[in-house]
Parts: sequence; C-alpha cells; structure tokens
Amino acid sequence: MVQLKVDGKTRIMSPLSCGDYASKLANILQQYDWTVVEKLASELVTLARNNHTLYFCGNGGSAGNAIHLANDFLYGICPSAKISLKVESLSANPAVLTCLGNDIGYDQIYSHQLKTKGEPGDMLIVLSGSGNSPNIINVVKEAKKQGVKSVGVLGYQGGKALALVDTSIHFAIDDMQISEDLQLVVGHMLMRLVNTALREHYE
Repeated sequence: MVQLKVDGKTRIMSPLSCGDYASKLANILQQYDWTVVEKLASELVTLARNNHTLYFCGNGGSAGNAIHLANDFLYGICPSAKISLKVESLSANPAVLTCLGNDIGYDQIYSHQLKTKGEPGDMLIVLSGSGNSPNIINVVKEAKKQGVKSVGVLGYQGGKALALVDTSIHFAIDDMQISEDLQLVVGHMLMRLVNTALREHYE
C-alpha cells in the first residue's frame, strides 16, 4: 500500500505504486512495434506537402490530449511555418461543442464538425481509451463518407473503433491513465518524425 500525508493525516492509497505504474508503461513502450507510427509519419509528410488538414478529437483527458497535440503539430513541426501542417482539434471550441451537444446531441459533436470542414485527402486522428464512445464512432463513420483517412490511437480492447478506423495504433492495456499517456507518446513521436522529414524544406 502507498501511504500519503494529506492535511496532516496519513491516507492509504491504491496498491499500485509509482514504480509499478512506471514499469507497466515502460514495458509497453519497449514491446510495441512502432512501424505503424513511422508509416503514419510518412503519410503526415504527404498530407503537409499536399496542403491537407489533420483533425484530432477525443473525450475527457483524450480531448485535452487532442488540443495539446494540435498545438504541438501547428508550431513544433515547423516553427518558421515555411512548410507545415494544417491542424485543428475538434475538441477545442467550447462554444461549438456546447451548441452541437445541446442542439443535435453529444454523440454528434465531432461528426458534424467534420461534415462541414472535412475534405477528401484530409486525415482524422481519434484518441480514445475504450474506442466505444458514440461521438468517436460517429466521426469515424463520417470520415469514411468524406474521404478522410481515419486513425485511431486506442486502448483496452480497441472497442468498436478498432474495426472502423483505416489505421489503428492499439495498446491492449486495461488502464485509462496509461492509455492517455500513450496518446501523447505517439503524438510526440509523430511530431518529431515529421519535423525531421520536413526540415530540409525550411532550413
């Protein structure tokens, strides 16, 4: 058990220690086949060169990660903006999200945005621990209608999204926090790979 002092009182916390958590995460990082991420990075380079748009979305912590990675891809891939990647997080605008959630339903908050913005040749990356959220399933289905390539960064058993996305980066781990950690790991890997590939165009 882990003991923490809170307001002068000792509290017994979860039996999962920091070392256990770190080992669990490290094991996944060491064992995973990252070829799919390297291939996706090449596709993102093509996306940038063809002036298409990358969309991110997710729920809860995954929504926060979608916003974080859209920021990283906008600036980190090419700080000079001489050649970069058009990127947007569909999770980022609370006015849009609350409007759509209120008027047409929370399950449509992402699919409706993609329906109005997406174009053939664009790409959608969904971040989901379970892969079963209705708004994630709906936006992946909308991507297929729009000719937008869909990628899922998924945890647990991958859920319904696993069979629907065009490309899956699936970590079969029954742990939401580690699943969300891995979303950022994948995003940061992609950012660094694309930055390196495009560097010759702006140095």
